[in-house]
Amino acid sequence: MLSQNIKEMNSEKFAALTKLIEERMDPALLGFGSDQILNFFSSVGSSSKPVTDDKGYPLRWQDKVIEQEIPVGSSVLDLGCGKGELLARLMDMKQVYGQGIELDPKAVLECVGSGVPVFQSDIADGLSGFADNSFDYVVLEETLQTLKEPVRVLRDMLRVGRSAIVSFPNFGFWQVRLDLAIRGRMPQTGWLPYQWHDTPNIHCLSIQDFLTWAREESVTIVEGFVLNDGMTRKMQITDNLYAEEALVIIQKA
Repeated sequence: MLSQNIKEMNSEKFAALTKLIEERMDPALLGFGSDQILNFFSSVGSSSKPVTDDKGYPLRWQDKVIEQEIPVGSSVLDLGCGKGELLARLMDMKQVYGQGIELDPKAVLECVGSGVPVFQSDIADGLSGFADNSFDYVVLEETLQTLKEPVRVLRDMLRVGRSAIVSFPNFGFWQVRLDLAIRGRMPQTGWLPYQWHDTPNIHCLSIQDFLTWAREESVTIVEGFVLNDGMTRKMQITDNLYAEEALVIIQKA
């Protein structure tokens, strides 16, 4: 019914909609055509299942980007390192000096069994035990939005590391916007599989939110990558709307 109403929208009403987009909405919507709007609305409610590998584990597209971007021989601090898979590969392939921080005791044991150095600690308590510039890279994957004080952790990462690598789900993704606006329910996508009552995400942010924070904090975005339609590519200006997830490499200005 809604799609049919848009099809029947007269030129005056459509012009008003276009003006609203230009003046009040995300810059990614500039130049939006009626075909794109119809396509987006037709997809509302098409929640997908979590994306996993053949063993049922969550698929982390960011790992390949991180492995590609970190130079040989670097020192890497991985916050919330889980079972240490990423660090283990970096230590093997790039001969990095790796150090993990993980809260889950079972995951810590997995790290130890794999030969990955790890501290059992909650990153929400900060990184006060690490000196300034003690690592080349500090990594935080898929965790920023779950922290009570995300900005404090980001600042600590930039203090401890010469560069920081941060990945997070983009709550500005078009399906998330439409699911909430049209269905009136908390969105679920392949990369946001949680329901309202079991989600760990307490500080939802979009790519634009992060870029604004970086500008206000005089933080340099060295490089950006996104997941778009199952493909990984470099970040573009319209990705606040089109990207499901983002990864940024940042440094202090």
